Amino acid sequence: MSYAKPIRLLIVDDHPIVRNGLRMVEQIAPEIRIVGAAVGVEDGWAQIQSLLPDVVLLDLRLPDGDGLDVCRRTKARYPNIQFLCLTSYADASLVLAALEAGVDGYLLKHSDAHRIAEAVREVMAGNPVLDPALDAVPGTGAAGKNPLNILSAGELRVLKEVAKGLTDKEVSNVLNLSAKTVRHALDRVFAKLRVHTRTQAAMLYAEHGKQDFSG
Repeated sequence: MSYAKPIRLLIVDDHPIVRNGLRMVEQIAPEIRIVGAAVGVEDGWAQIQSLLPDVVLLDLRLPDGDGLDVCRRTKARYPNIQFLCLTSYADASLVLAALEAGVDGYLLKHSDAHRIAEAVREVMAGNPVLDPALDAVPGTGAAGKNPLNILSAGELRVLKEVAKGLTDKEVSNVLNLSAKTVRHALDRVFAKLRVHTRTQAAMLYAEHGKQDFSG
């Protein structure tokens, strides 16, 4: 895929070796431009507001708090900014928390520069990314009780309307969202639930949609 403009990438990670190593992404993928590097939650939030990057490469553990706070704040104000977690943690509860916070991708730090560059392109295109090592996660923790628990509130609302047989355009009218937003939300639903069709997703909602989502 060719890009009319560079993909503007912000790194939020407190380890200088990691930040310096991620510069390799820019070298192997000329369409990606690293526009800044932050070391914590508040620094990251300030740079996001100042730079308005296309994609944020985010660590979960930061010196001044939870990296997901950066994602939540950003998605509330700038929903079109994409978030790709790059972390050492494969714990099921953290993965699920990240998905619920609205991250668009989750990679482990064993990923090389080529894989990271590919993931940046994918989330920029609106495609969810999960590290292959996380394939077992949806069957554990909260998702084991109800597979729909890994969906964000917005994704669940979209799935609820899709399960009624509505088209993307009809869902967008009901929820007052753009058709593009609905499509991207549905793509994330498919990826998280490991389904490939609207019918499969609707069947899962029919089976689990009335369960208690608190646990």
